Amino acid sequence: MLFVVAMLFSLCGGVGQAALPAASDDMSAWFEAFKREASDEELYRFLYAMPKGGDLHNHLSGSIRSEWFYELALAQGENGYRYYTRVKINNCHPYGSNAFTESPYLMLFVNVQESNYQALSACEKEEYLPLDELNAQEKEAWLDSLRLDKPHEGRDEFFQTHWQRMGDLYLNPHLAADALVVNMQKFGAEGLLYMESMIGIFGFIDADGQSIAPDEVAQIYRARLQDDDALATGVEVRLQTTILRFLPDAEEHLRYLYDFVSRHNDIFVAVNMVGREDNDKGYPLRFLETLRDLRRSYNNVQLSIHAGEVDEPNSHIRDTLLLGADRIGHGVNLISDPDTMRLMRNGAYLVEINLVSNLLLEYVSDYTEHPFPEYLRTDIPVALSTDDRGMWDSNLTDEFYVAVKEFNLSWDEVQLLSRNSIAHGFLPADRKAGLLALFSARIDDFARQIAAKPAAALSSEAESYGFICDRYQLCQW
Repeated sequence: MLFVVAMLFSLCGGVGQAALPAASDDMSAWFEAFKREASDEELYRFLYAMPKGGDLHNHLSGSIRSEWFYELALAQGENGYRYYTRVKINNCHPYGSNAFTESPYLMLFVNVQESNYQALSACEKEEYLPLDELNAQEKEAWLDSLRLDKPHEGRDEFFQTHWQRMGDLYLNPHLAADALVVNMQKFGAEGLLYMESMIGIFGFIDADGQSIAPDEVAQIYRARLQDDDALATGVEVRLQTTILRFLPDAEEHLRYLYDFVSRHNDIFVAVNMVGREDNDKGYPLRFLETLRDLRRSYNNVQLSIHAGEVDEPNSHIRDTLLLGADRIGHGVNLISDPDTMRLMRNGAYLVEINLVSNLLLEYVSDYTEHPFPEYLRTDIPVALSTDDRGMWDSNLTDEFYVAVKEFNLSWDEVQLLSRNSIAHGFLPADRKAGLLALFSARIDDFARQIAAKPAAALSSEAESYGFICDRYQLCQW
């Protein structure tokens, strides 16, 4: 599939609808009957309409759908930015040049802004076109270049090309801030209450190519989150900073980020360690002494770490808990560590589950291999999250759809996932209590609507994208 634009599900326009289970005050029993009788379309529209808690694990740079990226990039003309993308290769570099840099030469659809474009050689300039001058075929290929949409694409394509192609697009803090609000709007439409997003603060440049300091970047985010369109979403947001765990100077970055988060604690709440775990230079215990030292000085910085996102058994999750992390990102290979699983049962540590991501990046080859139901049903705290949903062409409803469809979740389990996503958020206790109360009120109201009129369960505005079409053929209605 070249790409799938957003598909709007409609209750009218000739779309058939099966008879729903009779109205009932017993929502758990009604949901079991609904799962048996509903079509896949009806199940999806139900889960879209259903109130949800939070998304605790999403990378803002990977959460921007290609179509949003394109529109956001063109809109940045108001801030003086103009973007170019490489549409051909003229062999401008000599033989023997370094093909393993962060910006490899032999790659199409690498994006640069005007100031960096002007610094290119005449030969290289001929390889690029302004983003707003792409023809239909070029635009379609550009859109596809930033998502995993083909059977042969997987983990290496994601880690070794997607971020490199993005290039200068994500070095504009105004674009990042606008993308954050777009995600808030889309998540709000799905019934989400809370979002923690991993977002950049380093390397940003203005339209002239001059560096923008992290503190200034934070102020741009802070101001954008107070704009009317952001507040209108009803989605509460906190931000995380990230370090690439395998970099030579990762410890120095960690120290800087703890101080940064502490100083900007009104919107930044945590540091997150990211990066491929199969690069052993980023092993968790490398940071043990640094974190112990930081905890002597900082009392307001939380820690969430990607761990267990690997194929082979290892002790990374156990070691990550020793580092002081309260949440584990992915945790796929926790299943291979029974001692740590036993430790985490009925405990304080949450595993951020990313079902779509784990499949597309081939950490499981099929959902029958995914350990999520084992964690859920042995009382290890879990919550569903979207990871890099823009690159998967998916949304949070997709995560719930996969969970219900593949693992036969009960109504109590569906609600527990949302409650966990709020209860384990890095929020002050009073705000957490407020959001939990709001979620309870919304989900109870949703159940009352269904008891009165079952058709109220089906959203007439459910919006989905390419993943659900490719995987479950929910494409046309």
